[in-house]
Amino acid sequence: MTDAAALTRMIKAGAGEIPADLVIRDVRLLDVITGAIVDTDIAIVADRIVGTHGRYQGARVIEGAGRFCVPGFIDTHLHVESSLATPFEFDRCVLPHGVTTAVCDPHEIANVLGATGIRYFLDCAERTAMDLRINLSSCVPATEFETAGARLEIEDLLPFADHPKVIGLAEFMNFPGVLGTDPGVIAKLVAFQGKHIDGHAPLLRGLGLNGYLAAGIRTDHEATSAAEAREKLAKGMAVFIREGSVSKDLNALAEVLDEQTSAFMALCTDDRNPLDIAEEGHIDGLVRMLIAKGRPLHHVYRAASWSAARAFGLRDRGLVAPGWRADIVLLDDLERCTVSDVFTAGRLVDEALFASRGSVPAVGYHSVKSRVVTAEDFRVSGRRGNQESPVIGVKAGLIITSHEKAVLPVEDGVTVPDLARDIVKVVVIERHGKNGNIGRGFVTGFGLKRGAIASSVGHDSHNVTVIGANDADMAVAANRLRETGGGFVVAENGAVVAELALPVAGLMSELAFDDVRHELHHLREAAYDLGCTLPEPFLQIAFLPLPVIPHLKITDKGMFDVDRFELIPE
Repeated sequence: MTDAAALTRMIKAGAGEIPADLVIRDVRLLDVITGAIVDTDIAIVADRIVGTHGRYQGARVIEGAGRFCVPGFIDTHLHVESSLATPFEFDRCVLPHGVTTAVCDPHEIANVLGATGIRYFLDCAERTAMDLRINLSSCVPATEFETAGARLEIEDLLPFADHPKVIGLAEFMNFPGVLGTDPGVIAKLVAFQGKHIDGHAPLLRGLGLNGYLAAGIRTDHEATSAAEAREKLAKGMAVFIREGSVSKDLNALAEVLDEQTSAFMALCTDDRNPLDIAEEGHIDGLVRMLIAKGRPLHHVYRAASWSAARAFGLRDRGLVAPGWRADIVLLDDLERCTVSDVFTAGRLVDEALFASRGSVPAVGYHSVKSRVVTAEDFRVSGRRGNQESPVIGVKAGLIITSHEKAVLPVEDGVTVPDLARDIVKVVVIERHGKNGNIGRGFVTGFGLKRGAIASSVGHDSHNVTVIGANDADMAVAANRLRETGGGFVVAENGAVVAELALPVAGLMSELAFDDVRHELHHLREAAYDLGCTLPEPFLQIAFLPLPVIPHLKITDKGMFDVDRFELIPE
């Protein structure tokens, strides 16, 4: 809280009567409202900007040297767990990219640990250098057609509702439950009426979308076409352009961002790993891409800051102006969005700032309790005659999968992969120690020719997902995850050839983010050596068991038809 003495200092420093705490001298300030660029100093007292459009004296001066100045970037929807690093390492990873605020749904760790996972994230958010905000996970589990590690009802969420880091209710993925007025769903929605409720409604259009929005839901990051985005805008939704490691919607939605819509559009990454952050950036990377596609420059920066803040009612940020939170990014090049310095709440981002945060003990060790499996556990009984098998169709850059069908080879009464047609096996193994379920099926689009790839990151219940050209290597990979406490494994010829341990809830590494990045590089190369053709195979695998994204998925209970919202009999 700002007391009377602090507020007095802010007023006097802004008026030029006393020196500011910090002055960033000689910058070119981009006004994200008008597009004007103004030469100015930026005066800061404590965590607040007190002066622009003028010259100031300060107890500390940092030379802007003519660099461009824009508001700190806001990622409107992400899962920190998908960075494969803890919240503290995520902070170190993305804050230097200019992301001063991130709105996180701890949905992944909540599906594993329940309220304990949310509490861990809130404890971390109180210490991170960036402002990490939390939306409370609304759908744990996402559906009843999978086995999660926890269940969160409204009674479990309400104790967190008034936490200062909590904004509202996170993405309401169970849109069939909304439209079907499921009592548990309605209870959560009623409790958050008048507060923020994040949306999640892929391909939902027409009257169904109207019904969904009637629940008070206001945002969506799942639009994958310009027509879908425009309909959602027309019906009052704020549309977030998503560009993650797997879900890449920016190319399809870029044309929608213009002078008329930028106040109602923002940017998000949803799921992005450290390797992609290092190679492509974070929100700064999305800004670069949109500007390169001809989107109006200051409207892109507006969407990355002011519009994002407005969508969540964060009224203190999104502009570089007197009275606003001192979240500031200095750029060497405005069009290329080359970040050189970042200030969060008036503090220069450097290693000293990160070192001052303290620590929070990680949680969720030994959470992978899947049973030991053998190749025989993965056998799929042969179908009679020319009966077709459902096959999940995967395409790079999409988490939406197609519902394919194929007549597959049968050997000794067992249905086997057809590598010539790029069809391999996929299994999901329940890993929370509850029932030992194994769901079995087939997938196309990975290009795998041999070996297997396994992951304990499997949205949203995070059971163990394995794809492979043969059952023996699949069993080796799955069993190795039991030993590492979760993570990624690549196996070939009966041996593990690459791995990354993720012992924190089976989702996050204990390593520094740059070490995670290094290990991911080796994992990718190992996957490519097996013939994999997808740019990001591990996160692509993670979305195969997500039964709220069309059209065909797989859970530990079997193949799942999302359109019919039902399991497919074996």
